[in-house]
Amino acid sequence: MTYCVAARLNEGLVFLSDSRTNAGIDQISTFRKAMVFEREGDRFITLLSAGNLSISQSIREILHTHTVEGEGPEQGLTIWNATSMFDVARVLGSAVREIHSRDGQALKEQGLDFNVSMLIGGQVAGEGMRLFQVYSAGNFIEATAETTYFQIGEAKYGKPVLDRILTPDTSLNEATKCLLVSMDSTLKSNLSVGLPLDLVVYTANQLGNAKILCLDEQNDYFQYVHNTWGPRLREAFDAIENPHWDERAQVNHPIADQRKRYRPLLKISSPDHRVN
Repeated sequence: MTYCVAARLNEGLVFLSDSRTNAGIDQISTFRKAMVFEREGDRFITLLSAGNLSISQSIREILHTHTVEGEGPEQGLTIWNATSMFDVARVLGSAVREIHSRDGQALKEQGLDFNVSMLIGGQVAGEGMRLFQVYSAGNFIEATAETTYFQIGEAKYGKPVLDRILTPDTSLNEATKCLLVSMDSTLKSNLSVGLPLDLVVYTANQLGNAKILCLDEQNDYFQYVHNTWGPRLREAFDAIENPHWDERAQVNHPIADQRKRYRPLLKISSPDHRVN
């Protein structure tokens, strides 16, 4: 499995992906899930992928040259001549459907789902930054001010910190830290996600010159995040007082509060006892 996350902020975009794939407990490999397409001064695009590795690799391979016929210029619409990130997402969706038409039936006959999901974001000259999540049917949705980030793969472990921290006004540095904490939480709880990590940090309107890093177990900053987040989380947990069960106790935050909207559960005391 994998974990990929991307955030669209006022200052720019941040992308982060792991690199572990597995086909069982004894078949664990490293494959990069991120790709960067850049024509400096014209467009900067980052793609993250999760799901069936053979499907995502096929899509990534044809995306370089895939054309949506009858759209855009005479030669057709590609990621290189699209005039908006919306059209870039359309090209990716079309590439997903092409691979599905080629491989979908064969996979179905083997009892396998056409399982792939992708994040694509960036900026094309003449418009602002945009971020999309593309599904296995080739359809997609766009990040908004209310939903500033997308996750694919093993998303649940790293979601709480994203919900609590990220807003459109979050700085690129804080967002990078937040995504790394999200990844560290996922690594802690799921063995199917693993190092190294690919990190891309893009500043708005630069159309190039992004920070692109590969973080492994020897990276000082990621180790600092890993060694700091757990103990600080424990400190925050310990700072919350334990519940007091005595209703008569004089405490600031009683758990057995009589001013309740709903009744506690009723005990069933006999076979003919029914709770309405």
